[in-house]
Amino acid sequence: MDDIIITGSPTNLVHHLTSQLNSKFSLKQLGLLDYFLGIEVKTLRDRSLLLTQRKCIRDLLQKTSMSEAQPISSPIASSCKLTKTGSDLFSDPTLYRSVEGALQYSTITRPEISYSVKRVCQFMANPLDPPWTAVKRILRYLKGTMLHGLHLRPAALGKPYPLRALCDADWASDSEDRRSTSGSAIYFGPNLISWWSQKKQVVARSSTEAEYQSLAQTTAELSWIQTLLTEPQVPFITPIIFCHNQRAVAIANNPVLHARTKHMDIDIFFVREKVLSKQLVVHHILALDQWADALTKPLSPTRFLFLRTKLNVLETPSKSHPP
Repeated sequence: MDDIIITGSPTNLVHHLTSQLNSKFSLKQLGLLDYFLGIEVKTLRDRSLLLTQRKCIRDLLQKTSMSEAQPISSPIASSCKLTKTGSDLFSDPTLYRSVEGALQYSTITRPEISYSVKRVCQFMANPLDPPWTAVKRILRYLKGTMLHGLHLRPAALGKPYPLRALCDADWASDSEDRRSTSGSAIYFGPNLISWWSQKKQVVARSSTEAEYQSLAQTTAELSWIQTLLTEPQVPFITPIIFCHNQRAVAIANNPVLHARTKHMDIDIFFVREKVLSKQLVVHHILALDQWADALTKPLSPTRFLFLRTKLNVLETPSKSHPP
């Protein structure tokens, strides 16, 4: 049995496609979308959608005996320092890995927990008690925000949509191996459509190199999205990437290859080629306006809650409106 979502603006085309599929396969139509693979879809009064995973979160809380736990305002403490060394092994590694897998699935509708989930996932091979304490903090946060989800707004037809990205890197943030953490958030029109928080596989020799690696990875993702949008002829404006590292922005717009940048020249030429062909624009942004901070580092509760709204994570209104 396979599940499929069929969507589109012209309803006649949707009905035509459904009829064609039904002539070849045995289809059971379930009506308007409200639940799909553990994701609840709520239609709000302004015709926007809110994607939540309340059932998944409730199941996790019951599985870990935390249904009565006290909620908390952020998923990770701003002073959190986790290490892979220590003899205090967690008593149930299978439970740890199972919960981590479920938390990773929860990031589909909860981008704001991507960094904290990525952080505790680094201990799946050898779970320790301190990382499990960090996992329980994530669960306490989710308990208090069970009605929150990813908000998708409708956009006007016929107009080119802006394609914007914010990329960031926390240089040498891991005290054990000095690898950096990179993150990016990509918006198509008003909606967040792609994001990630990722620990780099190699050590960056400077903050500029770490930021530029994140910039190059974001450029590659945007190139794929451009190709995806071009095939069905969806109009979009030239993509813009916002980065708060002035040196990385300067290299992207006017690269000067010298001894300090030769080791990263592939990334430099990759991004620069896109900029020269006017397929990409790279702008500097103030650190205060860097929304991708939530994907690369632990933050204070105040800063975290501010950036959560920027990632389009909102609470379900008291009344959702069916179409």
